[in-house]
Amino acid sequence: MGLITETNEQYYAGSQKFLVPNDGPDQKFTTTFDTDLVFGGGTAWSPTDTNYALNNFKLYSALPGVLTYTEYILPYSVSGNTITITEDFNQYVSIVVQLKKLDGGNYGADLSEKAYGNIVEKNYGSYAYIKLNDIINNFLVAYVGAGKLIPSAKRTDLIFFAKRALQEFSYDTLKSVNSQELTVPNNLSIPMPQDYVNYVSLHWVDSQGVKHIIMPTPLTGNPNKSLLQAADGVPIQDYYSNNIETESLTEERWHSNNLKERIGFAENIGLNGDYYYGYGLDNRGRYGLDPQTSNINGYFTINDREGKFSFSSDLVDKLIILEYISDGLSTDLDTKVPKLAEEAMYAYMSHAVIASRINQPEYIVNRLQKEKSAKLRNAKIRLSNIKLSEIVQVMRGKSKWIKH
Repeated sequence: MGLITETNEQYYAGSQKFLVPNDGPDQKFTTTFDTDLVFGGGTAWSPTDTNYALNNFKLYSALPGVLTYTEYILPYSVSGNTITITEDFNQYVSIVVQLKKLDGGNYGADLSEKAYGNIVEKNYGSYAYIKLNDIINNFLVAYVGAGKLIPSAKRTDLIFFAKRALQEFSYDTLKSVNSQELTVPNNLSIPMPQDYVNYVSLHWVDSQGVKHIIMPTPLTGNPNKSLLQAADGVPIQDYYSNNIETESLTEERWHSNNLKERIGFAENIGLNGDYYYGYGLDNRGRYGLDPQTSNINGYFTINDREGKFSFSSDLVDKLIILEYISDGLSTDLDTKVPKLAEEAMYAYMSHAVIASRINQPEYIVNRLQKEKSAKLRNAKIRLSNIKLSEIVQVMRGKSKWIKH
């Protein structure tokens, strides 16, 4: 239930030392990282093996009393988190298991030996979460069995309800917002992320690292189909009687336009010297501005036909940050759930199991429904992360100050 098992060196540096004695070949030692070892298999111990890059760790060795470690490139095997060294040392040897780290870790004689990756950083802050697999195991122990509300339940059923709970929570309760940093290419389109469900916001980033929001535009659209037509306007079919699709002229015109030169869309200079765009045929004032189209930061549209985000031409080569919602199930049962929402997960699963069975008393179903709603509300409040000092600081810039 949340015991810390890693040492400070394991958590912060991603490394663990072992002293291998002179006891013959096939010496074994087991790592105790929270992160499981990933081994490419076969001869993945050798840097010349193509699977070597799939390992999420590197081994280093040094003689006792020697401070310089070098990459260990002799045969070894991995089973689970147990490493077996096949070499027969004639003296004690210090072995270090180094998980891949952004700065390469503290070992390795040169840059080529460094363990570059982000495995260690992914584990930072992990104590605030619990794995979905652990939630299912805890539920089986605490809620299922003789004398309990749920006498019996299949693990497959609990996996289904736990995944459904995680999906529902991800949309409006859990911290399920992912983000990607991308550059808008010349074709003005980027594909939707693999685990994309809905977008939260898009910003472009200036040279100072400041975000500027990009708004969706009502000025254009992305047709689901663009059909090739005959002179009389009738769609043309191919040999298999299917309509022939062609490139969208709407998207082509939008990508090649210049918003500053669009008829009725004038570039203006404000009193403070800032540029802005707005309707009007002259530069005399901000008359007749429509807020949803008066935006200097560019626009985006969602192209469902191609599964891409499309951008206006003034955003080409701009660095953007895409924030989007995932359903939390893009990986496997190792998916992490915030501990602040753990009790709400149990309440959701209890109600789902009972409500899906026949001949259950309605008063029990209703009680579990109320309990689920109450704990979900508590989880939302906990995860909202409201800090009074931050609210007060914001309100200091308003007409009303909060006394505290």
